[in-house]
Amino acid sequence: MEGATKAPEEISKLVNIAREIRRTSLRTIHRAGSGHPGGSLSAADILTDLFFGGVMKYDPQNPNDPDRDRFLLSKGHASALYFTILAKAGFFPEKELESYRKINSPLFLSGHAHPKTPGVEIASGSLGQGLSVAHGIALGARLDNRNYKVFVVLGDGELQEGQIWEAAMSAVKFKSTNLTAIVDFNKVCQDNLTKDLKDLEPLEDKWRAFGWDTYRIDGHNMQEIHHTLKIPPHAEKPRVIIADTIKGKGVSFMEGQPGWHGVAPSDEELAKALKELE
Repeated sequence: MEGATKAPEEISKLVNIAREIRRTSLRTIHRAGSGHPGGSLSAADILTDLFFGGVMKYDPQNPNDPDRDRFLLSKGHASALYFTILAKAGFFPEKELESYRKINSPLFLSGHAHPKTPGVEIASGSLGQGLSVAHGIALGARLDNRNYKVFVVLGDGELQEGQIWEAAMSAVKFKSTNLTAIVDFNKVCQDNLTKDLKDLEPLEDKWRAFGWDTYRIDGHNMQEIHHTLKIPPHAEKPRVIIADTIKGKGVSFMEGQPGWHGVAPSDEELAKALKELE
């Protein structure tokens, strides 16, 4: 497996960025009084490396550059994380996060991402659609003779949607080698454990059976995340990375708890969470 290995100091920098991303995401949700902390914390390391580890090419001063790599957040309820990442990347000032989930938010920083926000490619909300759209965008690159890559982050809960597997078949059929799907496999859905609703395992075997170039990693090991994301594309197959993560990662009383899927922390809970994330 040939990927890229970053120096320890570079990995340490990414780990620190992810920690601050988690802190800012929680502050943003707390200020709004609503949001989804659990899934934001579980995917923070993945998005940090995508945007700040040299994996994707993008220009925050020219967010519509036709040659940019595309990122789609299919599990769109983790919008606090997404917007925090975009602010950190320079798409808009971090102060704009104060309008998160407010009526008439100037940059449309809503509970689910909207393409009117700089850096956002698609609207999200109805789970299960992101992989289909990502595959379509990947095909668009071929039709337009462009070489950009497409990355889409999926929640494990939405893998229970049939549309995901229809898209999985189509991407293999059309050899969308510029497409990478990343599963934030935190094993907790809105109000239950994923396995108690529909058990996804053996998940690697399923994706391989559908014809995908399949990897499984520790979704909180920054070196492993980066190494895998930098592996050159497969010659004939789209790629899926199953990232084993922990819902609420980094905050002891949130970790693995369905109750923290869509609840904002109180003042006291925020203070405790930020302390743990120091």
